[in-house]
Amino acid sequence: MERYLRENSSPEEPLLAELDRATHQRVIQPRMLSGQVQGRFLEILVRMFNPRRVLEIGTFTGYSALSMAAGLADDAELHTIEIEDELEPIITEFLERSPYGSKVHLHIGSALDIVPSLGEFDLVFMDGDKREYPEYYRMLMSGCVHSGSVILADNVLWSGKVVEEIKSNDRHTQAILEFNRMVVEDARVENVILPLRDGINIIRVL
Repeated sequence: MERYLRENSSPEEPLLAELDRATHQRVIQPRMLSGQVQGRFLEILVRMFNPRRVLEIGTFTGYSALSMAAGLADDAELHTIEIEDELEPIITEFLERSPYGSKVHLHIGSALDIVPSLGEFDLVFMDGDKREYPEYYRMLMSGCVHSGSVILADNVLWSGKVVEEIKSNDRHTQAILEFNRMVVEDARVENVILPLRDGINIIRVL
């Protein structure tokens, strides 16, 4: 099915295909990369929403950032944050080689420390530390988004663990469950969870 989805979606840009290969060769846990189908999904959403300011929490090697940047208008910008400084060389390498890299501003450090100083955003893609999802959400809703902003939260199904019995030490699943519950109970937003890959919670601020 995954192969069918790839073969019947718009083809992967050559530079992104190279980044995919480089990630698998040079980085631990390459499965964290967004990949062709999700990358195209994010790019199309950006084209549809036409945001002027985009925030990404969790860059990894930059695949999703470059995918979204491809859909941005010429005068738009994307701020992306990665806490693991050892990933900076590969991120910077591909940002510099991409025709869309000039739209991307890379920040290295904790999103909880960096984001509050960056202003408001029209679109947010959350893909950072799952244990911090509730904190990310509280931070975003305290002044980093506005009415009409859209938040996309990745991995909210967490390999199906959200509907299984949770182990007492499984902080990742516990935090994702808390986050999903926070969103659906929040009268300030409307949302829907799509089962794309590991689940994306699409949240619109009212």
